Amino acid sequence: MSDAPLSAPVAPTLFISDADVAALADWPSAVDVLARAYAADIKPAMVPQRSMARGEGIWLRGLTAVSPTGWTMGCKLIAASPRTGRASYLISLFDQDTMALSALIDGNRVTGLRTAATAALAVDRLAPQRPLTVGVIGAGFEARNALECLAAVRTLKTVRIFSPTPASRERFAEGFSARMDIAAVTSPQSAVQDVDVVICAARSRDESPVLHGARLNPGCTVVSLGSTLPEQREVDEATMARAACIVADMPEEVMHDTGDALAALKAGVDLDSKLASLNDLVAGRLTPRRHAHDIVLYKSVGSALQDIAMAEMLLARARQLGVGVVLPASIVPISK
Repeated sequence: MSDAPLSAPVAPTLFISDADVAALADWPSAVDVLARAYAADIKPAMVPQRSMARGEGIWLRGLTAVSPTGWTMGCKLIAASPRTGRASYLISLFDQDTMALSALIDGNRVTGLRTAATAALAVDRLAPQRPLTVGVIGAGFEARNALECLAAVRTLKTVRIFSPTPASRERFAEGFSARMDIAAVTSPQSAVQDVDVVICAARSRDESPVLHGARLNPGCTVVSLGSTLPEQREVDEATMARAACIVADMPEEVMHDTGDALAALKAGVDLDSKLASLNDLVAGRLTPRRHAHDIVLYKSVGSALQDIAMAEMLLARARQLGVGVVLPASIVPISK
């Protein structure tokens, strides 16, 4: 015998497509909504560690969170096949009061938006409050998004971009040339020399580090976005060792589930004394840099808090503007 469905009506489920997300989102709002989320009182149980189911050449990752706004809770599922180069992203939002399924959202673009916006938030809180000189390593969509978002919330003085593929770095620089002073350079050392901020969003084919800490300028802020799994590498052990503070969106996952941290631990780097949460930084409970020459690192693996905060904003705007498709049927909350 099944539990009885609730008789009270609930709002219909809204499907928000990838194209809808593109029309509804903007960089400053994305950074603002994430700043408010990370300034809130976030208990560990509200944002548990992600889960990963693996098959032969495929995996399914799940990230869940209860929003600190009291409005929704939700899950992002990522289905990926590295062997075929295909992936799908789905975000489901449930109403915290009624338990109704409020929305299903194509999470592809949301993932890129929240990764870049969280990185920009971290840079805004970690880097000096002046026009910034920026070095970028990587010319893919994560690097482009991160630079676009940072430029939307901070003034950029100069930018240097390196990619091992000359055509990629030239194309990257050309795409931003009308908006900022940007130049493609021929080595990662040239990209990071004497800059305030390093954005690293690239991995080599053999998963060897692409950013070497010995080249970092004292006082710089490093953002590492491209390595989120144990088998992936992006920054070397010297980067982790030189960092006076390592701010992470999910500290335990960064420590135990990223190749960069695992290599640093194996090399004897004391990460316990350096690792801090982005929540503590944004809430004002952390002093990441005690001296002007201190290097600080923001290391991201992605968090469901980011996905759900972004999804809430998108749902509110979609309802206000009449965007999205109202599904003809949905799940029915039951009395338990």
